[in-house]
Amino acid sequence: MKPAIRPLGYCTNVHPANTLAQVVGGLDQYAVRVARNLGRPMAVGLWFSQEVAQEILLQDDGPQRLAGELQCRELSCYTLNAFPYGDFHGPRVKQNVYLPDWSEPPRLAYTQACADILVALLGADGEGSISTLPLGFKRAHAPDFWDAAADHLIQCARHLDHLYHTTGKLLRLAIEPEPLCELETTPEAISFFQQLWQRAGRVDAERLVRTHLGLCYDVCHQAVEFEDTQESIVALDHAGVRINKVQLSCAVQVDHPGTNAAARAALMPYVEPRYLHQTVARDAAGALHRAADLTESLITAAPEPFASAPIWRIHFHVPIHARCLGLLSTTRNELPRALSAIAKLDYRPDVEIETYTWNILPDFDGDLVEGLSRELRSADEMLGAAHQTA
Repeated sequence: MKPAIRPLGYCTNVHPANTLAQVVGGLDQYAVRVARNLGRPMAVGLWFSQEVAQEILLQDDGPQRLAGELQCRELSCYTLNAFPYGDFHGPRVKQNVYLPDWSEPPRLAYTQACADILVALLGADGEGSISTLPLGFKRAHAPDFWDAAADHLIQCARHLDHLYHTTGKLLRLAIEPEPLCELETTPEAISFFQQLWQRAGRVDAERLVRTHLGLCYDVCHQAVEFEDTQESIVALDHAGVRINKVQLSCAVQVDHPGTNAAARAALMPYVEPRYLHQTVARDAAGALHRAADLTESLITAAPEPFASAPIWRIHFHVPIHARCLGLLSTTRNELPRALSAIAKLDYRPDVEIETYTWNILPDFDGDLVEGLSRELRSADEMLGAAHQTA
């Protein structure tokens, strides 16, 4: 039997928070008011940097006190975002968000610290998830990168298994593929997990890895890769890769950019200095071409094959209720397709909304509470429809 559907929420990486006080302040300023707008129980997918995680753990009963802060606000938490290690709202994040990568010990230590906090926040069902980066950004790595990353992930699985046996709480790590990262496509993810299971088997840890390690399926990311989300989810399931977490998000799409000068002009405000906006073009033959970031020069003087490609998709998270953004479109149509496939699985992944870009969206009016409320209402409708047809 599938577990009960838990309250849907959003990821708090949209809130700037460099201290625990700021994390709690964001709950009061935004989350509590969003829940009031919805008139239903709501979850928050908490994010805290490495510094905040250490602040919580160094306090007497820090995780339990944070659990109390959630409880008194009638908020629940069953998932954490442990992807951004440092200040996610600094003036320039870009590729730094992938550091440290999974070959480096600080990434393992940070993730385990987040797990130590999450076990205190879980509700009665005692299950939760932690999303993390897809090993690292695609670049020239040291020769032992893959081995070191795999070994750290196996160590993390052992830590999560230890927590299960000492607390009774089952935590699952969710590795999140992303364009131009070491894991970006569904075939890459499947191949990696197959290799990881084999490596874990050689140290008597395959069962632990299969239990505690899986995927975070970000619909925006796979849409940017032009994957059919339904086929992708079915392929992961058939390969035995568990989807531990789903992030609902949309990407920006530009149709006929080579001939649509107005659409290219509308895209210009999405060039911004904080986050990386990987851009993928699909040419007329279906081949994909990737640019590491959206830049003014890519828009104004795109080289081939970008110039003649009929579609561009940009990794810029935009509100999930938006089918279009003026002259630009979005990948929203992939959301109900993905949720329909998720609803057919024989288990329930954790689900949250992850639009962290509200404060840099062009023409944003500044009302984050109303924006998040609209997203959650839209998600409620899509989730309801998906479960009715499952």
